[in-house]
Amino acid sequence: MDEHPLKIIQDKDTDLFNIIESTLGNALSEGSMPLKYKFLIAMALDADHGAVDGVKVLAIQAMEAGATKEEVMEAVRIANYIGGIGSVYTAANALRDIL
Repeated sequence: MDEHPLKIIQDKDTDLFNIIESTLGNALSEGSMPLKYKFLIAMALDADHGAVDGVKVLAIQAMEAGATKEEVMEAVRIANYIGGIGSVYTAANALRDIL
């Protein structure tokens, strides 16, 4: 994804876009929990919601923040436990080219 996925929102409603960016920064910034775990949690949630692109981007971000491929797969196990097999299919599609 070269273009920001919310570019249309940024162009048409900058106030909403700024709120979303602020929320993102609040959730996915360094804090008490290491950043790699925040990315893995978000990745598992995206898998549960069927967001292939989100899983891919978040898995890459998690690994750039120090997560191992094994940790990524453990997060997929959690998504499976909570969301079922659909989340595993989503994760498989997203992770095919990066693990």
